[in-house]
Amino acid sequence: MGLIGEFKEFIVKGNAIDLAVGIIIGAAFGTVVNSLVTDVLMPPIGFAMGGIDFSSMAITLASALKAGETHPFTQMVLAADMPAVQIKYGKLVNAIIALIVQGFCIFLVVKGINMLRRKPEPVSPATPPAPTTEEKLLGEIRDLLKSR
Repeated sequence: MGLIGEFKEFIVKGNAIDLAVGIIIGAAFGTVVNSLVTDVLMPPIGFAMGGIDFSSMAITLASALKAGETHPFTQMVLAADMPAVQIKYGKLVNAIIALIVQGFCIFLVVKGINMLRRKPEPVSPATPPAPTTEEKLLGEIRDLLKSR
């Protein structure tokens, strides 16, 4: 079997198609959850914390410099504008919250699928009730008649 035949067999198998569908749905799901976090969850959280916008939170290491100003470390005159150097930890906070929400949603989906896949436990046969004294006597009579 040639390379093309092997590739065709690989693609036709359900695993490759399921993987492709999973990746596409996962990417769309990620976009939805990202929007949920940044547009729905974070504004009320920021409001509750005194009007904080997490996405704009940053630590500025060096302020922006205009062309013609001297660079503070190299002492060179800049030919073009230099943007501020910032550590944007607010976007990291948004990403961490999005990860937690995505993880929880995936957990719920997997839990639901596992509940559907779970096989019902086999019903154990009920133990028959103990024979009454009348049944015991009839059994003894039967055994005596058999032995004759």
